[in-house]
Amino acid sequence: MIGTHAPESPFLVIDLDRVRGNVHALRAAIPSARIRFAVKASPIPEIISLLEAVGAEFDVASIGEVEQCVRLGVDPARLCYGNPIKKAAHIGAAYAAGVRRFASDTEDDLARIAEYAPGSGVECRFLPSAPDSQTPFGTKFGCAPGEAVRLLARARDLGLRVIGPYFHVGSQQLNPLAWEIGIGQCAAIADALAVKDIAVESVNIGGGLPISYSDPAPELADLGSVITTAARALPAQTELVVEPGRALTGNAGVIHGEVVNVRIAPDGRRWVYLDIGRYNGLAETENEYIAYRIETDRDGEPCDEAVIAGPTCDGDDVLYQRTRVLLPTALRAGDRIRILGTGAYTASYSSVSFNGFPPLTVHVIGAERE
Repeated sequence: MIGTHAPESPFLVIDLDRVRGNVHALRAAIPSARIRFAVKASPIPEIISLLEAVGAEFDVASIGEVEQCVRLGVDPARLCYGNPIKKAAHIGAAYAAGVRRFASDTEDDLARIAEYAPGSGVECRFLPSAPDSQTPFGTKFGCAPGEAVRLLARARDLGLRVIGPYFHVGSQQLNPLAWEIGIGQCAAIADALAVKDIAVESVNIGGGLPISYSDPAPELADLGSVITTAARALPAQTELVVEPGRALTGNAGVIHGEVVNVRIAPDGRRWVYLDIGRYNGLAETENEYIAYRIETDRDGEPCDEAVIAGPTCDGDDVLYQRTRVLLPTALRAGDRIRILGTGAYTASYSSVSFNGFPPLTVHVIGAERE
């Protein structure tokens, strides 16, 4: 527990018991799916160790994440190098560490995998025809579905093991139809591969499972029902893989911070400055994509709208100007605040001492037992 003698803010508190509960809830919602944790969401050693103990796999996006997982005792056979953008040297280093599963979306990358990780399994990432999420990827990742068929056939010709298609509906996806569309496209890819005598082992439906912030998200059980129903269109014996990050750790974290200053700007708006901003933990407030809930010790007192900003000497370090945030009018410098739902993409997004502000400190509570 974080007691009355708390460390200097800002800091993030992660509750491992909540993470464990999220794993059980996801398994209940999509019982047919293998869980592969997106390490980038919250690369905290205690979280990785807990998920290793409960049998999760791990989506790693860099050789650094590969090395971290291996150091923590994760069997490299449970790692998938899921970033389609990777250097040849890093493919080779991952292979040398024991990684045998890679994601790709270009022929050049396939050739590098074949050379530096011969015989490895390959998932081909395609861009699904899904609605935009709260934090969309745009077209940075993923080939066209028809190209995925060609690339997986090419993988076979290069001596690689074809695993199957892979898609991601975008982070914090609120529309269940996105998975139905993506899985339907996977079924079409699998059918086209079958004509070429290529069997699909599994379909990776990526991450994007949402959690509730200021606005509610769809219930996990409802999303699971949509995914399970859609998966009936896949060939028999095809496994599902789901790659949650936010869904496992987001609601397990609370950032503890402090009000640094309050002012009324010349335009009459009230600005509340916190000791945490976009560069030391709240990067997902860019474009105000994620609207976190904020609690204060003055909740229950009269409130009014406020612009929320971080502490750095940078004009872009503003969290919310368009999003309507109500905070107590009596807030003053030194008042404690808590930012809820901050267990994912906070500590891992912290900069390295921009403006001299250190990365976000993490404290872990809860037992690591299963």
